[in-house]
Amino acid sequence: MKRKIVILGSTGSIGENTLRVVRALPDELSVVGLAACSNVERLVEQAAAFGVKTIAVTDETRVAEAEALARPQGIAVLSGLRALEEISVLPEADTVLCSVVGLAGLPPVLAAIDAGKDIALATKEVLVSAGSLVMARRAEKGVRILPVDSEHSAIFQALQSGEWQAACVRSPDAAPSAFAERRIDRLILTASGGPFAARPEVDFETVTPETALRHPNWRMGPKVTIDSATMMNKGLEIMEASALFGIPDSRIEVLVHPQSVVHSLVRYVDGNQIAQLSGADMRFPIQYALTWPERRDVAMPQLDLAEIGALTFARPDESRFRCLALAHAAMRTGGTAPAALNAADEVAVAAFLQERIRFSDIPRIIEEVLACQDVKPCTTFERVYESDAWARREAERMVAAQ
Repeated sequence: MKRKIVILGSTGSIGENTLRVVRALPDELSVVGLAACSNVERLVEQAAAFGVKTIAVTDETRVAEAEALARPQGIAVLSGLRALEEISVLPEADTVLCSVVGLAGLPPVLAAIDAGKDIALATKEVLVSAGSLVMARRAEKGVRILPVDSEHSAIFQALQSGEWQAACVRSPDAAPSAFAERRIDRLILTASGGPFAARPEVDFETVTPETALRHPNWRMGPKVTIDSATMMNKGLEIMEASALFGIPDSRIEVLVHPQSVVHSLVRYVDGNQIAQLSGADMRFPIQYALTWPERRDVAMPQLDLAEIGALTFARPDESRFRCLALAHAAMRTGGTAPAALNAADEVAVAAFLQERIRFSDIPRIIEEVLACQDVKPCTTFERVYESDAWARREAERMVAAQ
């Protein structure tokens, strides 16, 4: 039976790679819904190419254009604030792949979970801001959250070598596994280090958006690429890994690995470490999320370790990459602090890309927001949204004061 997929963020890099995976597995995968923000020409092209009859456009200013393009091809256009939620609950879909930017991914993910859909998750902010709440809802509804980030896919695969089903796919009536306490010592996330980890001579006061967007290994959207440059992405990924796999953040580490070949590792209590290796191509984790628990023989770039020659690892310098240290601090604080950190980061990154602040201002603004927040227990989704909205206002005020 084909897996029927809705792709949120289909015109971004994850969405485009997902469509490449679907094209390579036509007997197993099909697309029934696509959503994007403003690239309506490409969105309608995608829908026509894959026989999709329903699309969603979140940018209200582009809806009329989308409808004009879609109408002759019999494609329905959903629009408005709830468009992502509406397309995520299409009756014919069984899996929703979420790759939209930021906390905007939370409402459609919750809607899809409540509708009994499995989630292929690339939007790490969903679990950063509301991890315990989302995972509890996942267990209640008996659906799976399958990781699409290369690092979390690697951990997911390495954990299965130990015959342990992670929290993201355990059945709802399963008690917390004692496996993690007895057998897992550490989860080790690898980081490319972005464009600056191997360049200590770079002055962060003078970094431009153009320079920060030159990632050496991966082609990603601008927000994720800047997070890689500040290493905030690794802080967010630690939070996501803790929620996905039921491992406390104190047992999750980061290593800078510039070659991006080892995507992450699991260290067991007996000292053995299991790693997952592949080329720097997002189709690997996307395909695994969409075909799990099976593996499929599809033409993909093969890894030649002899050609690579050497793999290197180093501990990140948190005094230089302060965003990583701030993420650790938010995790230690707990409650609504991660949601505030995530919201402040989104505002600061957007302001940097608009050249309203310097690269070095990104961690400073996040730190100031965290310092003045009123941390509350993260007990409801409403509280997450309140913290997110407050942090955005504070961060915008600080940006305007520059």
